[in-house]
Amino acid sequence: MTEVIRCSWAGLSDPLYLAYHDEEWGRPVRGDDRVFERVTLEAFQSGLSWLTILRKRENFRAAFDGFAIPKVAAYTEADVERLLGDAGIVRNRAKIEAAVANARAAMELPDGLSDLVWKYADPSAPVPRTMADVPAVTPASTALAKELKRHGFRFVGPTTAYALMQAIGLVNDHVEGCLARA
Repeated sequence: MTEVIRCSWAGLSDPLYLAYHDEEWGRPVRGDDRVFERVTLEAFQSGLSWLTILRKRENFRAAFDGFAIPKVAAYTEADVERLLGDAGIVRNRAKIEAAVANARAAMELPDGLSDLVWKYADPSAPVPRTMADVPAVTPASTALAKELKRHGFRFVGPTTAYALMQAIGLVNDHVEGCLARA
């Protein structure tokens, strides 16, 4: 029997986490609304387990109108209050307000959010042998965070930017031999 190799963070017990690792993480995601969703969820994840966010992802999608940038950009204080009352999502005022501000900032990007973010792709990044070889921050994630902040984005520091880069395939940090590496 052949041993299945996965990145150690995927664990082995939660089917949702395994599916995310095997089918999503590190795979290219393009399109402004899809990238906005990931920017938003990475910001909400800050200080929490990613599994917490995965378990609430469908609730987030419903609460934030499918992460349609124009819709979220039009949110008012009443929408912020509605979201603060939604037990299906992470109810953090600063993060909710950042999501609205980020949607408004995304609306102002001349070439769109997806194109801006994908300028920081690094297909030549080395293949990590183990998770110990995977950085938390890179020069590219620092530059991406700085660029997003320059455009008015919030909750997008270098660590969050790198997590975004990993999640949407700007880098492929599946370890050597991982079944999802290819």
